[in-house]
Amino acid sequence: MPRTHARADTQSQIPMLRVAGAALLVFGAAMLGGAAWGQDDAAQGSDKIISAHGYSFYGDLKYPADYTHFDYVNPDAPKGGEISISTLGTFDSMNPYSRKGRGGALSTVMYESLLGEGVGGEIVPADVYGEAYCLLCESLEYPESKDWVVFHMRRDAKFSTGDPVTAHDIAFSHNLLLDQGLKSYADAVRKLIPKVEVIDDYTIKFYFSPGVSRRSLIEQVGGVPAWSKKWYEETGARLDESRLETSPGSGPYMIDSIDVNRRIVYKRNPDYWGKDLPFNVGRNNFDKIRVEYFGDENSAFEAFKAGEYTFRTEGSSKQWASSYDFPKVTAGQVVKDDIPDGSPPTPSGIVFNLGREVLQDKRVREAVALGFNFEWTNESLQYGLFKQRASFTQDTPLMATGAPQGAELALLESLGDVVPPELLTEDAVMPHTSDASRLSDRRNLRRAMKLLDEAGWAVGDDGKRYNAQGKPLQLRFLLNSSGSATLSAVIENFMSNLQNMGIDAVLEKVDSSQYTARERDRDYDMVYDSYGAFLGTGTGLEQRYGSEAAAYSLFNPAGLASPLVDAIVTASLAADTKEEEDASLMALDRALRYEFFMIPTWYNDSFWTAYYDQYEHPETQPPYALGYLDFWWYNADKADALRAAGALR
Repeated sequence: MPRTHARADTQSQIPMLRVAGAALLVFGAAMLGGAAWGQDDAAQGSDKIISAHGYSFYGDLKYPADYTHFDYVNPDAPKGGEISISTLGTFDSMNPYSRKGRGGALSTVMYESLLGEGVGGEIVPADVYGEAYCLLCESLEYPESKDWVVFHMRRDAKFSTGDPVTAHDIAFSHNLLLDQGLKSYADAVRKLIPKVEVIDDYTIKFYFSPGVSRRSLIEQVGGVPAWSKKWYEETGARLDESRLETSPGSGPYMIDSIDVNRRIVYKRNPDYWGKDLPFNVGRNNFDKIRVEYFGDENSAFEAFKAGEYTFRTEGSSKQWASSYDFPKVTAGQVVKDDIPDGSPPTPSGIVFNLGREVLQDKRVREAVALGFNFEWTNESLQYGLFKQRASFTQDTPLMATGAPQGAELALLESLGDVVPPELLTEDAVMPHTSDASRLSDRRNLRRAMKLLDEAGWAVGDDGKRYNAQGKPLQLRFLLNSSGSATLSAVIENFMSNLQNMGIDAVLEKVDSSQYTARERDRDYDMVYDSYGAFLGTGTGLEQRYGSEAAAYSLFNPAGLASPLVDAIVTASLAADTKEEEDASLMALDRALRYEFFMIPTWYNDSFWTAYYDQYEHPETQPPYALGYLDFWWYNADKADALRAAGALR
């Protein structure tokens, strides 16, 4: 699932996950010449059968069946060396698919799927959005109606144990996610995918429910991680239980060593079956990936300076602006690089828990939002390095601007009474502006006070706000104590402004394990969290923004349940053309901003990276991934020079 990266003012070295939508969105392929499944269905009067080496929704795949490698990789990149990164907090499990425990960083890296992706879930290929290519499969076929899909698997794919990866493993993995996986995922998938059939050891067929959108269903089943049925049956392990033992995967990396709460080391599988596939050429170049754990941002940064790890994606504006003047940077031993990012910014910000009665009044949420002063925060705490985010599709053609018009207006008008009249005529919601010279903007404070008065929260003799029943207006903000010091300062100043409004605002800093547990249980009034950005539609939008799973979805931290949003998502799934889809997604952006369940904060349109000068990357970076764990490589000569100079151990 999508996570924040350097755009948020938090410290994380984990790659950004696939842009939300649970969908790669573009169709296309060559016509089938004579596969048995297609012939049988055609004989029964079914529509044409499409066969391909990948899948997209609207048009032809960029890469032909005989492609040799992706355009952005270095096909001659050397293999070898180690890249080491950091993360904050703790872990007590290597099973990231369970609600229990805190999963180790990159603990999905061992597993592959029928349609491939990058290390940590990054988009592959990273130079085009909406396309997926076979990895464990050789080809797939499906009718134009997309009522089903058949995957023909590679017969040489093997788990790290040497056991073959078969259709039985894929079917087992799919069903295991339904039986023991996250409830929001399982409930959604059961409705859409009623049956999986193993045709033979290397052929698997998924059936899709009648009357549902075919958006992202092929990518959904194609993205299921391949787990070993044999291992699960022999060990009795469960997917919904915390454990340090890992099931064997078929991917290029496997576990080397685990030191709980200190480090995890992944090593290249020397017998990796897929190393010569065009999909993998120029990728997975490091012999080892080492993840070092730290208790706080300062210790992590000092460890980087000392060379305890070698690659850092910087999330702190303070660090980026003021701390990269240490001798190794000056000497050119550490490279400081600002790399453009073509993906839409992660929609991160201060999220309201809409399950709390006090926050169900939009006037209260709007009043609280007026306590956040982006301009002062950016200038005083973040060195003026960020931009203010407004949209869930920021800086893309899908961002709603002004009042709706054209196809977007027509779509909204077609949805009837579920659309508030003002949404048809008013400009898209934009963040308020504030005085950069002072934390407490008096104009915004007056507006907030008026809104709270209107919502029935009057100021008492003690300066605190109470409702008619005498209940105080209290809001608790949950914050991870291991996170960014700058983020902590931002929230503390925000809470100070709330207190000036008469709100009993309480900041609750807890350790990583408590934070994870409470976040999962939505035990907060407000939290700094994120949703998934989207460039296309897909069933993943329902998991993130839909009403049906709102009460328990881990991907919907506000618990947003909006008939308006539901209607627009449904319309997007039914779009027949790219123009219709774009109009619906612009309307979705407009509606999400209207519902006002998050205070948008800031974003960065580039990756802030710092690394010891022993890594290289293609001259032209692809737009949708930084890819430092995916297609960067190690220069042994440069590494030797750093060690000879004493910069590295």
